[in-house]
Amino acid sequence: MQNEASTGAVYLQTNDAAKNEVVAYERSADGALTYLGAYETGGRGTGKPHLPSQSSVFLTEGGHWLLAVNPGSDEISLFAVEERGLRLANTISSGGSAPTSVAARGDLVYVLNNGSASIAGFAIADGKLAPLPDSRRPLSEEGADGAQIAFSPDGRTLVVTERGTNSISAYAIDERGYADGPTTIPSAGQTPYGFDFTDGGALVVTEAFGGDIGKAAASSYSVAAPGTLKPVSGSVADTRSEVCWAAVTKDGRFVYVTNFGDGTISSYGIGRGGEIELAEAVAASTRLGEAGIRDEAISSNGRFLYALDADAQKVHGWDVGADGRLAEIGAFEGLPPTVAGLAAS
Repeated sequence: MQNEASTGAVYLQTNDAAKNEVVAYERSADGALTYLGAYETGGRGTGKPHLPSQSSVFLTEGGHWLLAVNPGSDEISLFAVEERGLRLANTISSGGSAPTSVAARGDLVYVLNNGSASIAGFAIADGKLAPLPDSRRPLSEEGADGAQIAFSPDGRTLVVTERGTNSISAYAIDERGYADGPTTIPSAGQTPYGFDFTDGGALVVTEAFGGDIGKAAASSYSVAAPGTLKPVSGSVADTRSEVCWAAVTKDGRFVYVTNFGDGTISSYGIGRGGEIELAEAVAASTRLGEAGIRDEAISSNGRFLYALDADAQKVHGWDVGADGRLAEIGAFEGLPPTVAGLAAS
């Protein structure tokens, strides 16, 4: 999906209730985005603004496959990433209701079905998604309200944040790809939401504190054993509001969190042991003081951070400095009011 001037792409989904689509932008060498097109998922979204999840669109390692959830039709879609765009490989049942987040490790895929408070496994085989038989597992309880699902870097642990229980659930993944668990621990702060791992296995989780003004925070954890999390840093405030999403730099030294409530991005430094400390309460903003900033991702080369301002219907980009500081690239249009998710190559 590249030409001579293009070095990557950014993907989002429309979450349209009648015809969900993935919107693609080409990324040039300087980080600027050019609208490429929209690709039907074969499923339906909710048709509502602000899909409450992280990773509703997911790009596999190496950038060969793109996954998207269809929460309105209880399905997930697999796209092949090709030179001239995306090709829909297949769309199948998510194994539950209202899928909102998806993750992959190699050919193994797991989806978070928020409506049925469960996860389900799949395999990418022969260019399509195939269900992993008897892989459905519950969250900690029926009202868990899961926010995100993701694998640890070694693929042996699967993590789900639960807003409804203020807790984090972890599953051990066996050699066949099946999940055992969950083992659930309390979140350091209220309303755990989005999260990201460093390559070394440190887990940083955002804490929205129910949307209370000025209460946004983050905490960190280590993977003590497959399916077992151990607290590292307790709740560290960023002084902003309604933090939800997290993206760790490729060198594992910084994490950026988006604060929906006031349109800002905060940055934290990450220590060698996974401990975190606030670096900049306002490292960047889309529309300072106005709600709307949501999903975010760092490009595969580590040079650029992209974030979705859903209320303004724009994608914003920043250059990521070696010292963790962000320099604005620009804002890019072409999105509907229901836009959700963001993945970048």
